[in-house]
Amino acid sequence: MAENAEGDLNSNLLHASYHTGDPQLDTAIGQWLRWDKNPKTKEQIENLLRNGMNKELRDRLCCRMTFGTAGLRSAMGAGFCYINDLTVIQSTQGMYKYLERCFSDFKQRGFVVGYDTRGQVTSSCSSQRLAKLTAAVLLARDVPVYLFSRYVPTPFVPYAVQELKAVAGVMITASHNRKEDNGYKVYWETGAQITSPHDKEILKCIEECVEPWNGSWNDNLVDTSPLKRDPLQDICRRYMEDLKKICFHRELNSKTSLKFVHTSFHGVGHDYVQLAFQVFGFKPPIPVPEQKDPDPDFSTVKCPNPEEGESVLELSLRLAEKENARIVLATDPDADRLAVAELQENGHWKVFTGNELAALFGWWMFDCWKKSKSRNADAKNIYMLATTVSSKILKALALKEGFHFEETLPGFKWIGSRIKDLLENGKEVLFAFEESIGFLCGTSVLDKDGVSAAVVVAEMASYLETMNITLKQQLIKIYEKYGYHISKTSYFLCYDPTTIKNIFERLRNFDSPKEYPKFCGAFAILHIRDVTTGYDSSQPNKKSVLPVSKNSQMITFTFQNGCVATLRTSGTEPKIKYYAEMCASPDQSDTALLEEELKKLIEALIENFLEPSKNGLIWRSV
Repeated sequence: MAENAEGDLNSNLLHASYHTGDPQLDTAIGQWLRWDKNPKTKEQIENLLRNGMNKELRDRLCCRMTFGTAGLRSAMGAGFCYINDLTVIQSTQGMYKYLERCFSDFKQRGFVVGYDTRGQVTSSCSSQRLAKLTAAVLLARDVPVYLFSRYVPTPFVPYAVQELKAVAGVMITASHNRKEDNGYKVYWETGAQITSPHDKEILKCIEECVEPWNGSWNDNLVDTSPLKRDPLQDICRRYMEDLKKICFHRELNSKTSLKFVHTSFHGVGHDYVQLAFQVFGFKPPIPVPEQKDPDPDFSTVKCPNPEEGESVLELSLRLAEKENARIVLATDPDADRLAVAELQENGHWKVFTGNELAALFGWWMFDCWKKSKSRNADAKNIYMLATTVSSKILKALALKEGFHFEETLPGFKWIGSRIKDLLENGKEVLFAFEESIGFLCGTSVLDKDGVSAAVVVAEMASYLETMNITLKQQLIKIYEKYGYHISKTSYFLCYDPTTIKNIFERLRNFDSPKEYPKFCGAFAILHIRDVTTGYDSSQPNKKSVLPVSKNSQMITFTFQNGCVATLRTSGTEPKIKYYAEMCASPDQSDTALLEEELKKLIEALIENFLEPSKNGLIWRSV
C-alpha cells in the first residue's frame, strides 16, 4: 500500500507543478492520475505531461468514446477516448447503473462476459484482462457473472445471453480491426447488439459514474467470488447441438472427397471450426499452422481482415494448393465473419465477395427449407434480411420465390433486433447478411457468425460436388435465374472528421442550398435517400423508411440505369466507404456490358462526389 501511496504522491506533485492554462485539461489530467491504477497507462500520461505535449493530452483526455456500429471501439492506450483498464471500468459502471434501472431481476439473472485474444504489451492491456475487470466491477456489486474461462468467438456471447437468460453481455473484441485496437461490444437480453436508445442512455450513465467505485479494480474477485460462473463447456455444447438445425446432408458430408483449408487469422476460430465440422460429419479442415494459434500481433498478415482478399489469404491459398484442397475458409480474428476462396479450372483462385457469398447462402438456405419443409409450410412466412448497403440479390430471390425480403440500416445490430421482432411474430428467418462478409444462417444466434457460416459453405460445396458443380458455377446459375447483380465495394481513408463532414454537406447543397445533385457526371439520378437527415425522394412524404441515423453519414443514389450507389462513413474506422451495384433482370446477360457501365459510374461517383485529390483522401491500397 505504501508503494501505491508514494506513486500517487509523485503523480499529484507532477500535476500540482504543471498548469496547462486549460482548466478542462487540468481537471482531466488530475482525474486520470488519481483514478488510473494501471502503471503503464498512468506512465503514458505522466510522460506526455512531463514533455509538455498538451495537444496530445487534450486529444486523449478531453473526449469520450461513443457507440458505433459495433459498440465502443478505439486504440488501446492511455486516455478517456482509448480502450484501457480505466475506460472499461467506467463503461461497466455505467452499464451496471443502466441495467439496474432496467431490470429488477438483474442480480438474479446475471451478465455474460467474453473476450478474444488481442493485447498490447505497452499498455498492459489485453482482452482477457479487460474482461476480468468488466466482471470484477459487476461481482463487486453482487451481480452473477458468466465469464468465459478462455477466448471464444464473438457469437458465443449473444448466444449465451439468450441461452442463460442473462440481462445483457459484453464481448471484448475489435474483430478484424488493426492490432492496435480493441473494443467493448454490448448485447441486450434479446441476444442482439444494443441499438438506440440504449446506447445513448448507457453513455449518459457512464458519464455519471466516471470515478471507479470501491472494488472496481479488484480483479481477484474473478477467482474468489461465488457469483462467478464459467459457461464455456455448457455453451459450447449447446451451440454445437443447435448447429444441427442447419445441417441437411450429414451422411453426404462424411463421404465427401472435397478437402478444406481453414485459417483462423491468428484469432479464436480454430478449435470451434474444428468442432463444427465434426458436428456436420466432416473430416477436420486442414488448419494453416502459422495462423491457427492466437497472436495479438497478427504477425503473418499486413492486416487481420480476411475481406482484403488474396493478399491476406496468401498462406492459406499456398497450403491448399499443396494439400490439393479446392476450398479455403477464413474466419476473422473473432470468428464472426467468413471469407471463402475456391480454386478454379484455370489454376487461379476466386475469392468471393460478401455479396456473392450471400447469393449462394440465400439460394442454399431456401433450397434446403423447400426440400425439408412440412407440406403446409408457406413461403410467405419466410424472411431474409440484408443491410441497405448490401446486394439486392435476396430481393430478386424473394420476388421470384414468394418469400419476404427486408432491409435494415448498416450494422448487424439492426438485423439482430429486426429478427427478434419477426420471430416474436411467428415468422421464420432463414438467412441474413451484410456485404462485409457477415452472415447468419438460421436464428440460434442473433449476430453474424463465421463458425456456422464456414461449415454451411462446406456442406453446400460438398452437395454441389456430387453434381460436379463448383461454387462459382452455382453462383452463375443463380444470376442467370434471378438476374445478374454486379457490385463493387471499396473505401478511402480520411483521418480528418471535418473533411468527411464537408464532403457530405456539399452533396446536400450541391448546385444550390438544400439541393441534392441531379446528375453524377453523365449519369442521371432517379432518387436520393439521405439516412442522416431522414430524407427520401422516392417516398410520397419524402421521408426515409429506414430510421434516421444522425451520428453517421449515409447517402444512397438510385440511378436511371438501374445502379444503386451508397456513400457512407464507417462506424468503426476512419473510412469513407462506397458501395455500388448494377441490378439486372434475368434477360440481361451481357456481363461485360454491365461491368463496364458499373466501372464508369464508380469513376464518376469518386471524381464528382468524393473528389479525392482535392480532399486529400487516401486510396485503399490493393
